[in-house]
Amino acid sequence: MQNIDLVQILIVLVVLISSLSVHEAAHAFAADRLGDSTARQLGRLSLNPAVHIDPIGTLIFPLIAFMTGVPLIGWAKPVPVNTRFLKHPKRDFAIIAAAGPASNVVMAVIGAVALSLARNAAGPGDIAAGAVTGPLVQLLFLFAIVNVLLAVFNMIPVPPLDGGNVLLGLLPAGPARAVEHLRPYGIFILYALMLTGALSTILGPVVGYSRYLLGF
Repeated sequence: MQNIDLVQILIVLVVLISSLSVHEAAHAFAADRLGDSTARQLGRLSLNPAVHIDPIGTLIFPLIAFMTGVPLIGWAKPVPVNTRFLKHPKRDFAIIAAAGPASNVVMAVIGAVALSLARNAAGPGDIAAGAVTGPLVQLLFLFAIVNVLLAVFNMIPVPPLDGGNVLLGLLPAGPARAVEHLRPYGIFILYALMLTGALSTILGPVVGYSRYLLGF
């Protein structure tokens, strides 16, 4: 049986929950700025993880993914959006959907920059500095890679993921309706991709190239 590092799992969950909280708050912020205050009125325009956690998507599913070696993925409670309050419903809904992954990209960049600084903080042979920066380097690496994974995973163009909602905003009416019809089956499509290994095949090269661009 594979050894399970409970401390590592706890750290992963803390990083994931905090990253998902920013992700969902970004959706809420974009919706509020574009005219829909629904999320703000429901208390979702917040970085408080308690208002965003989904027991399955934020806790159980990532734990299973972590212990089985499947790429770390997860989700929080979706931010409600009432398109009636949007001036340009189709375009604005796509912008709101893109705001979440965009926040993960920003966090990944911040994490990568901080990681580079931390790695350079201890010179060769500086054991004392290395003892301090070592755990910090590991934490920043985890923060950066989790946010890269979240950004890439959420931009898979399958509803109800953000990528699917962005695609709906970009497509003409006919193709958009065809994509919308996939929404009830989206979660099953994602499970199929995961169980067949196709998800790793899709995410792997994109995540690898993203890491190359960010330099970590």
